[in-house]
Amino acid sequence: MLSHIVIRRAALRCHEPRTHAFCINLAAMLAVAAALGVSAVCAADLPVKAPATVPYNWGSCYAGLNAGGGATGTNVTSTVANGTHLSTADAAAVSAAGTGSANASNFLGGGQIGCNWQSGTLVYGVEGDLDYFHSNPRFNNSTNTLTDGVTPFTVTQSLTTGFLATVRPRIGVAADRNLAYVTGGVAFSNASSAQSYADAATPPGAGIATGSRSLVGWTVGAGWEHAFADRWTFRLEYLFAQFPTTNGLGAITDAGGGANPLHGSADLVIQTLRAGVNFKF
Repeated sequence: MLSHIVIRRAALRCHEPRTHAFCINLAAMLAVAAALGVSAVCAADLPVKAPATVPYNWGSCYAGLNAGGGATGTNVTSTVANGTHLSTADAAAVSAAGTGSANASNFLGGGQIGCNWQSGTLVYGVEGDLDYFHSNPRFNNSTNTLTDGVTPFTVTQSLTTGFLATVRPRIGVAADRNLAYVTGGVAFSNASSAQSYADAATPPGAGIATGSRSLVGWTVGAGWEHAFADRWTFRLEYLFAQFPTTNGLGAITDAGGGANPLHGSADLVIQTLRAGVNFKF
């Protein structure tokens, strides 16, 4: 109420010549103040722009642990050479009966270390890993007889592994905290091959052929990795690895001095599905 009275009195005095210039200056000041007030209100009404989100950076070195399952497959071959215990026909029959395939599966676990570099959404790097992996696929044939149709024999083959290691380049596409990648490289393992034979001939024959070697093969695979924290990632990965043949040498003998050389061989394929956690340095 008081403000209205002041404004009315100021308006009446503005008609007086001596206060006319003062009123003009006052009006100009009020206009400027009003403009500034409107500008402040308009600025306050504008939405505040949120800061841009920075995409996750995969470029770093890392180390971690993994665990999962592995499946092995092997094709085994048996060769019995001519000798004095088995006839040529019997040796051929045993060779055929000892040729086949076998599979096995088991737990595997270990660790990995590697480095990534990133260019835009493209992520590339290299990784090495080492897992404990004991597998023992076994082939057994005990339902055959020698060529006389009466004398039974049994032939078995097995292949035992102890570990799986790989060195692999990786390349993938990142979508912020998710990374899909493919990988491939060199795989390492060891294998022990064992073949055994026994029959009920007169005199009975028995034998074993063994061999072991370090294996170098190749591997390919793919995976998905998610950064659930700035320095921690979780991954799922599938690998397929193939290795060369492991050979075993021995002989089939009997108490009468008869003998036939015995040779066994087994190749190796390993498939793994692993989950892992990495820490970025």
